[in-house]
Amino acid sequence: MNHSILYALDFDGVICDSAVETAITGWKAANQIWGDMPEAVPQAMVDQFRLVRPIIETGYEAILAMRLLHLGESPETIVSSYASKIDRLLQQAQVTPDDLKKLFGATRDAWIANDLADWINMNPLFSGVAEKLQQLGQQASWLIITTKQERFVKQILQANDIDLSDDKIFGLDRNMSKPEVLTQLLKNHPDNTIYFVEDRLPTLLNVKKIEALANVNLIFALWGYNTADDKAVAAQQGLIGQGLEEFLVL
Repeated sequence: MNHSILYALDFDGVICDSAVETAITGWKAANQIWGDMPEAVPQAMVDQFRLVRPIIETGYEAILAMRLLHLGESPETIVSSYASKIDRLLQQAQVTPDDLKKLFGATRDAWIANDLADWINMNPLFSGVAEKLQQLGQQASWLIITTKQERFVKQILQANDIDLSDDKIFGLDRNMSKPEVLTQLLKNHPDNTIYFVEDRLPTLLNVKKIEALANVNLIFALWGYNTADDKAVAAQQGLIGQGLEEFLVL
């Protein structure tokens, strides 16, 4: 095993293609706030959500994105003025992000309790990734840094026969930003070369501008939730882009 390398992997958009499940959970949760929404999510809304997904940082925001899509907003208008639109929705519904995080988690828990197999099926891993992670555990150290709640990550990993201890899943429950987690990893693993694999461009750019994290090697996951514009900006900023095939042969 190569103990000198530590892979810090994002989950959604790097390991797991969770966009469909996130959209459906977001819709189900939104239906509990806004009673005018149908119980079943239209397939067209799920398809449109994929176009909005690159700007979403934390799962609960899917509640707001699905509400906006239901109101007839196009993915393009949502992306172009996202912050102002979700602020307005929060004010109108008189809810806070913490309220939505709890609702989103509870909605997922209910789905899992009612039909675990269906929920797992809506959270497929990207092709070849399960086998890669099973091998990676024998070759190097790796862990997960995510904005997802940790219990959901564990269930998806277990369903795919991937063994990762609880102390290697840094999720929403820890109330730490990804840069904060990386800072802690650098302190705790001073002799390791750390590779951070992330599909969300704003997250990588945020890490890149923090001087204390200059020794973290940043990998932009091109197969995840990012746009053509994101890829162009990443190249301009000197970020290393990696396709899924390249990741699988690390």
